[in-house]
Amino acid sequence: MKLTKFTHACVRLEREGSVLVFDPGSFSEVDEALDGAQAVLITHEHADHLDEDAVVAALRAKKDLELWAPPGVAQSLQARLDEHAAGRVHPVESDSEFMAAGFTVRTFGGQHALIHPLIPMVANVGYLVEGNVFHPGDSFVVPSGISVQNLLVPLHAPWSKVGEVIDFVVAVRAPQAFPIHDALLNDAGLGLVENHVKRIGTEYGSTYRHLSPGESVEV
Repeated sequence: MKLTKFTHACVRLEREGSVLVFDPGSFSEVDEALDGAQAVLITHEHADHLDEDAVVAALRAKKDLELWAPPGVAQSLQARLDEHAAGRVHPVESDSEFMAAGFTVRTFGGQHALIHPLIPMVANVGYLVEGNVFHPGDSFVVPSGISVQNLLVPLHAPWSKVGEVIDFVVAVRAPQAFPIHDALLNDAGLGLVENHVKRIGTEYGSTYRHLSPGESVEV
């Protein structure tokens, strides 16, 4: 598969003409990411993971585009679409499996990481594609019963600290790890976090590789 990182949490997977996109959010190059896509996976409702206006426009314009999201997100999108387009939006819970654009997808987790007790918790679903690439959304849930090959690592967020990022990489022990959720870091902060993740991850068998927005890698 070809994996392309876009700004922040948006990632595109391509294989033999099939295209699947994770979390086309407001910080990301949504139109570019969704160009030619047949499937979209949304981890949760926050705008940096879901540019709702852009995604609704894409669902209206692309008659073969399907989307999977936690039930509340799916219902919100369906309410803005006609019957045909709404039928291509699928609610999904954790601990399920389905096919999206020819890719096998498994789900894990169920809730967003805690930001603060006074900030409401929302649903969050992590997606594992082809037993290969895992996008956790805004969580550090570790997939159980399976060895992840390529881990997408949320490097920075209001709900995390560097030690938790490192512990997540160590716990999953994926042979390869790549960055997501990094748009709020400046160059100095990004380098600091990545150096820690790379150094300690290597000690536990995970090779961390930096990807800039628009950069691709084969996985």
